[in-house]
Amino acid sequence: MTAPIPRDIPDLPALPGPPALLPSPVPAAAVVTPVRRPLAAGFRAVIALAAVTGVTIELLTGPPLRALGHFAIQSNVLLTVVLLASSRRAWTARRPLPAGLTGAALLYVGAAALVHHLLLTDPAGPPGSAWHTAATHLLCTATPIAAALDWLLLTTPGHLHLRQTAPWLLYPLAYLAFTLARGELLIPGTQDRYLYPFLDVDQHGLKAVLGNALLLGLALHALSTLLVALDHTRPDPHLTGFRLQPPVG
Repeated sequence: MTAPIPRDIPDLPALPGPPALLPSPVPAAAVVTPVRRPLAAGFRAVIALAAVTGVTIELLTGPPLRALGHFAIQSNVLLTVVLLASSRRAWTARRPLPAGLTGAALLYVGAAALVHHLLLTDPAGPPGSAWHTAATHLLCTATPIAAALDWLLLTTPGHLHLRQTAPWLLYPLAYLAFTLARGELLIPGTQDRYLYPFLDVDQHGLKAVLGNALLLGLALHALSTLLVALDHTRPDPHLTGFRLQPPVG
């Protein structure tokens, strides 16, 4: 025979402290419903189209190799590739691109815009053609501002880190080496032998050019540090009421 079931079960002693949750091998992305972001995808596609338009105008209205040698052209080409990939991921509800990559693209196109407006724009200089002016406005004003808005309003903050700022400087350093090597390979007296006046060795000498490059490098590092600091202080657009995607869940 079995023992009778007791009418009253004594109270069990309380567990000391909150129960510890066991780590789960399943990533959070596997249990969160993917969300398509068509408006974000469309906005990024429009920015990429503007950059492609500006680059195409520059290639068609001047020597293509000379145009491709400009930092603004190269940075906008990189921005186009990054935005198209990011737009596709937003459209197909995939995980966003690494923040280090999108941050680098924004840094380069922003630096090119600042150099153009602060160092290269001469109101007293001769006006360029209408096509060149339109391309310049697209590449050095419209796309940098739009890319910054995309980063501020459509991305999650807090993913950039100071350790990423040093690798970001490798491309500008490589571009400096390319510019100086290009000038040495071209025949002296060639038009636009050096694409930027502050990097013109014939006019300023190598020592002064390297000094200018050092100052620009320090400014670029300061700008990248500011970008990281802003990334950790800006509000999350998904928590402030501004969102271009439906809520999850």
